[in-house]
Amino acid sequence: MSRIFRGVFIVWTVLRFGLDELVLSGFQKPWIKLIRRIVSVGRNLRAPRGERLREALESLGPIFVKFGQVMSTRRDLLPPDIADELAKLQDRVPPFESALAVGIIEKSFGRPLSKIFSSFDQTPIASASIAQVHFAVLPSGREVAVKVLRPNMKPAIEKDLALMHMMAGWVESSSADGKRLKPREVIAEFDKYLHDELDLLREAASGAQLRRNMAGLDLVMIPEMIWDYCMPDVMVMERMKGVPISQTQRLRDASVDMKKLARDGVTIFFTQVFRDGFFHGDMHPGNIQVSLAPDTFGRFISLDFGIVGTLTEVDKEYLAQNFSAFFRRDYKRVAELHIESGWVPETTRVDELESAIRACCEPYFDRPLKEISLGLVLMRLFQTSRRFQVEIQPQLVLLQKTLLNIEGLGRELDPDLDLWSTAKPFLEKWMIGQIGPEKLLAQLKAEAPSYAKVLPLLPRLLSDYLKRQPDANQRGLVELLAEQKRTNKLLQGIVYGGVGFLLGLVAMQVVLRIRLF
Repeated sequence: MSRIFRGVFIVWTVLRFGLDELVLSGFQKPWIKLIRRIVSVGRNLRAPRGERLREALESLGPIFVKFGQVMSTRRDLLPPDIADELAKLQDRVPPFESALAVGIIEKSFGRPLSKIFSSFDQTPIASASIAQVHFAVLPSGREVAVKVLRPNMKPAIEKDLALMHMMAGWVESSSADGKRLKPREVIAEFDKYLHDELDLLREAASGAQLRRNMAGLDLVMIPEMIWDYCMPDVMVMERMKGVPISQTQRLRDASVDMKKLARDGVTIFFTQVFRDGFFHGDMHPGNIQVSLAPDTFGRFISLDFGIVGTLTEVDKEYLAQNFSAFFRRDYKRVAELHIESGWVPETTRVDELESAIRACCEPYFDRPLKEISLGLVLMRLFQTSRRFQVEIQPQLVLLQKTLLNIEGLGRELDPDLDLWSTAKPFLEKWMIGQIGPEKLLAQLKAEAPSYAKVLPLLPRLLSDYLKRQPDANQRGLVELLAEQKRTNKLLQGIVYGGVGFLLGLVAMQVVLRIRLF
C-alpha cells in the first residue's frame, strides 16, 4: 500500500511542478502544443523550468536528488539553465534544523554538545541528500568537520527503492531489451550502495582506506578520520580548507594550472581503479575542492566517501585489456574480449562486432572533448548493443557513472583535454607492471607463507610416495641409473625453463618500455 501512495505522490509532484509540460515542450507538433496548453490550465508555471525541476527533485527525496547530482555534471547533454539549477543540488540541498543535528550528536555520544566540542557552528557549511556538515573545534583545539546523518533517512529510502525494484521487474518482464539490461540487478547494486551510505562508520573506514592508498601520490588530499568521534550516524574528520572545484574563475585568479588539474583528475581516477581496485564512486563537483595553501597548492581535496567502488583482479585485467585495445584502435581485440567474457553470445561473428565498434568509436579519436557529442556516442553504442545483445554488467555500473563524472569534470576544467591521450600512458605502464618480473616477484612474495607450510611436508610426502612404489632392490641397476638421468634432465629443464621465463619477461618489459617512451 505504501508503494501505491508513493507512486501517487510522484505523479502529483510531476504535475505540481509542471514536469509533464517540460517533456511536452520538446515536441513541435501542433496537437502536442495544444495538449501542453490544456495541461497547464490552472497551474502556476511561471517559475523557470530549471528551478521547477530542482525543487521537484528535492521534494521527491534523496534518491531523486542523487539523480539530479549526476545529471548536473553532464552540461553537454543539458541546457545551461537546467544544468545551473541542478548544480545547486551538489552541496546546497535545504538543510534540516540544527537542533535536530545537535540532538543526533548528543544521543550518539551520550553527553551534552558542550562536553564533546569546545565550539560548534550551528549553521551547516554544506547540506546534501544524505547528511549535512557543520564545522567544530575539539577540546584539544583541533578544527574538525562534523557530518550528521539526516533523521529518518532509512524509511524514506526504503519506499523509493521498493518502487524502483517493482518498476525494474516490470521493465525486465516486458521486453527482451529489459532482460538484457538487467534492471533488477542494477537496482540491487544501487540499493547496496545507498544502504552503505547510510552508515557513516563505514564511510569513515572507506575514507581512511582511500587516504592510505593515495598517500604517496601527492595529487590529492583526503581528511583524516578522528576515530574516537565516529559513530554510525555521526562522523568527525579533519577540517579541509580549499576552493570548490566548480569555482573555476576563482581558481584561475589564484593562478592554478587548470590543464594540469584536469590531467591530475584523470590520473587519480585511473590510479584508484587500476592500481588499487578501490575508487571514490561519487566524484561530482560538490565533493571535490582544490587547495590554495602554499605547501599543497593545486592539489585536489576529496570529500564524501559514502559511495566507493571495488574491482576484482579479473575486472581490472579485463577493463585494462579493453582500454588498451581501444587506445590502439584494435577493435578486433575489443570484439574478442566481449565474446570471451560472455558479454555477447559466443555465436557472435567477430568481424561483424569489430566493424560495429569501429563505426562507433573511430570518428572520435584525436579530438578534444569540446568537439565530442557524448550523447551521440552513447546513442550509437546503445544501438550497437541492442543489435548484438550486449549484456549490462551490474558490477561495473558505478564505474561507468564515475567515469561520466570524471569526463564532465575534465570538460569544466579544460575543454581541450584529450581523455584518451591522458589515460593511454597510464594504462600502458599498468599493463607493463602486470606482465613484468616485479609482478611475478610480488606474487611469489604473497604466496611465501603458503610455501613455508608446504615445504616441511615434502620429505614425508616423498617418503610416502616411494613406499607405494615397487621395491627399488627388485629393479636392475641400469633401470635406476636411467631413471636418475631422466630425473636430472627434468630438474635441469625446470631450472633452465624458469630462468628463460624470467629473462623473457625482462626482455618483454624492455621492449614495451622502449615502445612506450
